Amino acid sequence: MELNPYLSFNGQCEAAFKFYERCLGGKIVAMMTYGGSPMEEQTPSQWRNKIMHARLMVGDKILMGSDAAPDCYEPMKGFSVTLGIDDPKDAERIFHALSEQGTVQMPIQKTFWALRFGMLVDQFGTPWMINCEPA
Repeated sequence: MELNPYLSFNGQCEAAFKFYERCLGGKIVAMMTYGGSPMEEQTPSQWRNKIMHARLMVGDKILMGSDAAPDCYEPMKGFSVTLGIDDPKDAERIFHALSEQGTVQMPIQKTFWALRFGMLVDQFGTPWMINCEPA
């Protein structure tokens, strides 16, 4: 069994996944538009270049997402994408990269359980927690 986050965006999925690819050192392995799918004829012309499905590989982990139809989109809330990172320097680097033009909710810092822990909402509305626990 696999358990993978699937994120919904309001027309910014392509930009978000390119940002995540850069910040996380991953690779986008799939990015399908509505216009390139069997649903093209049922899709408004201004929405055809939006992303129907994106898949990002980070090591052996998968992050997926899409642009929700305009009448179906709801902002992300009630969860965080959590990254468990082994090296404190990597945790800080990734935290600062993801927080570019975002909102830091808790600066990355040493806590009683972690060498580094921080929380942010990135520029695309995705909530993240970065956690670096002692080995």
